[in-house]
Amino acid sequence: MVDVAKDGAQRSGGAQPRAGAQPGAEGKPGDEGKPSSGPQPRSVRVVILALMIAMLLAMLDNMIIGTAMPTIVGELGGLEHLSWVVTAYTLATAASTPIWGKLGDMYGRKGVFLIAIVIFLIGSVLSGMAQDMGQLIGFRAVQGLGAGGLMVGVMAIIGDLVPPRERGKYQGMMAAVMAVAMIGGPLVGGTITDHLGWRWSFYINLPLGAVALAMVTAVLHLPKKQRTKARIDYLGAGLLTVGITSIVLVTTWGGTEYAWDSAVIMELIAIGVAALTGFLFAETRATEPIMPLHIFRNRNFTLMSVIGFMAGFMMFGAVLFLPLFQQSVQGASATNSGLLLLPMLMSMLVVSMIAGRITTDTGKYRLFPIIGGGLMVTGLFLLAQMDTETSRLTSGIYMAVLGAGMGFLMQITMLVAQNSVEQKDMGVASSAATLFRTLGASFGVAIMGALFTGRVQDEMAARGGATATQHSAQLDAASLAKLPDPVREAYEFAVASGTHAAFLVGAGVAVVGFVAAFFVKEVPLRGAGPAPATAAAAPTGDKTVDSTVDQAGDKPVDETGDKTADKTVDKVAEQV
Repeated sequence: MVDVAKDGAQRSGGAQPRAGAQPGAEGKPGDEGKPSSGPQPRSVRVVILALMIAMLLAMLDNMIIGTAMPTIVGELGGLEHLSWVVTAYTLATAASTPIWGKLGDMYGRKGVFLIAIVIFLIGSVLSGMAQDMGQLIGFRAVQGLGAGGLMVGVMAIIGDLVPPRERGKYQGMMAAVMAVAMIGGPLVGGTITDHLGWRWSFYINLPLGAVALAMVTAVLHLPKKQRTKARIDYLGAGLLTVGITSIVLVTTWGGTEYAWDSAVIMELIAIGVAALTGFLFAETRATEPIMPLHIFRNRNFTLMSVIGFMAGFMMFGAVLFLPLFQQSVQGASATNSGLLLLPMLMSMLVVSMIAGRITTDTGKYRLFPIIGGGLMVTGLFLLAQMDTETSRLTSGIYMAVLGAGMGFLMQITMLVAQNSVEQKDMGVASSAATLFRTLGASFGVAIMGALFTGRVQDEMAARGGATATQHSAQLDAASLAKLPDPVREAYEFAVASGTHAAFLVGAGVAVVGFVAAFFVKEVPLRGAGPAPATAAAAPTGDKTVDSTVDQAGDKPVDETGDKTADKTVDKVAEQV
């Protein structure tokens, strides 16, 4: 088995891996002078497969649990606490994301990643054993804590193993995992709940997690990091956790549990602002900050954080409201709710694969955020035009346009963000990009949800009177079919009107991401480009790659250190 750790060969005096070095490409007899760009070793593909399984664990969980929730409430009771089953998981995931990223940077990613998987599996087992709603909520928080480490760990490890120039090859795999989770989650959840019981919705994570643990332990070999002497930034971690928790609670409770102008929401906003302000101050003084502020000085990194926030805002808003529209207005079955998103997800998958391949072959990427932003604005505007007469074919085409925009953005944002920082900050860069996308999703669901609910209630009151208003919470197609025709028609119009408002505002917000994309700078991606025609061209190509790393903002290449890190380049340099 080829040792993947060779991809991380370090320069003397720095944490930078050799630019363009492919995993397993060094140390073979007779390789002197050969270009480093070539097929990824089989070991790297096995590692990527293990990482994708871990990623699937985190993404699939909420989709499966959503289908099982009615059965869970029926057995455990506690309907008034239902929302906390999801909120506890989301809060723990968002709050722990930056901490997991920094721990990986400080102490090594493999060990931290394995700990995250174990915590997630422990939370899964405990959730399946819960005897009341309070226990379930607490155990879901444990699960969410592990999930935060899963997502960040996957992105950071891929950032360590695969140079940005080569990472486009794996974009299709990541998009496929997302599609499988969104389409298969509800179907799997319903099947498990009906035939095995709701507790197996949690236990199903165990075999997948065991496979991921075994594969990662066996084939993932990263350079060992020495334990840092600096203390963990406990103050920064605490303030950031309080700030993120306040933000997520505001977006979750605002307009639902509490009015937007209620004392609880105002207090949460004040606490969040104070905590985040204190966090910024603390990070300027910390020896080893939990989220170094200097990474935001890089224009591309900051722009990708903004674009990632907008992409999360739009994507999860669309995932929430498109099934509602198709079930309530177009009469689709709730059982196949995941399949309703197929046009959007397939479009996203295909475009992501094409964009990734082009990025790998050419090293160019600046055009993709611009095209993606434009398609998202267009797709959301088209979806805002849907009404009670819109056919499923037409809405499917609109969804495909939106999905194409997401395909250009979802993985490119992470790739460019990671390429904009030094290797030692790969974890915090990955966690920051993931956090902004998570917060974007939280804001998107909250804002678009508030607009949707308000418009539905207003239209029901205006068109159906008091009788229709009583049915404004019904979204099930079978239940709507039993309503009197005037009430059902009023409700269908109200849902279409609410969808129009939500997506129209979404299109307006997406314009911000579209404009931001024009300011992205085309910084060459670290990593090898296409192989030269002859081996004689290798030394020149190697120097070009080193120059690329310098342009990308990494530490200057030290010739002596380069020789120490890579014997192959040493021999080539002596020949020159």
